[in-house]
Amino acid sequence: MSLSLAERPAATRAAAIEAELNYLGPVEGRPFTYTYGPPPGRPRTNIGIEAHRVAIRDLRPVADRVTLDREGFAVARGASALRDFDDEAAIRAVYYPESARILQAATGASRVHVFDHTIRRRIPGAEDRGAVPRQPVARVHVDHTEQSGPQRVRDLLPDEAERLLRGRVQIVNLWRPLAGPVRDMPLAVCDVASTAPEDLVASDLIYPDRTGETYQVRFNAAHRWYWLPEMMPEEALLLKCYDSQRDGVARFMPHTAFADPTAPADAPPRQSIEIRALLFHEA
Repeated sequence: MSLSLAERPAATRAAAIEAELNYLGPVEGRPFTYTYGPPPGRPRTNIGIEAHRVAIRDLRPVADRVTLDREGFAVARGASALRDFDDEAAIRAVYYPESARILQAATGASRVHVFDHTIRRRIPGAEDRGAVPRQPVARVHVDHTEQSGPQRVRDLLPDEAERLLRGRVQIVNLWRPLAGPVRDMPLAVCDVASTAPEDLVASDLIYPDRTGETYQVRFNAAHRWYWLPEMMPEEALLLKCYDSQRDGVARFMPHTAFADPTAPADAPPRQSIEIRALLFHEA
């Protein structure tokens, strides 16, 4: 039986591939996107994309050395005990606490509050417009910003927010494939040390009942990109989306789905789950 790419010796794998990533293009005014049908006369979004061909490095040779606080991403290993990811109650009862334990072990947080999840099952040609099933997001972005990170604490834990915000707060996503190996639309992650503050552009994400804020990302030739080839369900990526600490740790990690030009044409469409969690470091 032939070995999967993930199982082959590193010497037989390409050290990097080249692929197009979609960055923020020219935009008039503040970037925005509606998660629902926009009001009459308004476009759903004013965000244009600008494709750039970049090198994306194989993460496997350094997977045990990258960290959330330095690069802004990390790799966790171990299968989930959950077998039915179509069971929403089971996801919350089994997968949420399981993921919280992984995040706590990776960060040393004193408390982990998993606040939601998204399952994505790609339909070729479909766009992610908030419908079910959700689609991979093939645009370089960061899920939270300097403003929206603390606001999520206030939204979700209003009675405790001001006390919790006096300590260190992080928002970390845990991204796991539901089937593997992932060859179709894998996830690329960017070393935060290779980014600059001016790369990040605050953008409104407009819901029916609130307006969130994310970062769109401008192209920077210095960006160092990585991906975990042929991920399996026994592997997960941890993604730093916000950190209140300011003393040199990774705070906002750009990431994106991308079309791997080396993937076979008949690769099964990607299926994945991501959970989002608030992490608190209380004295």
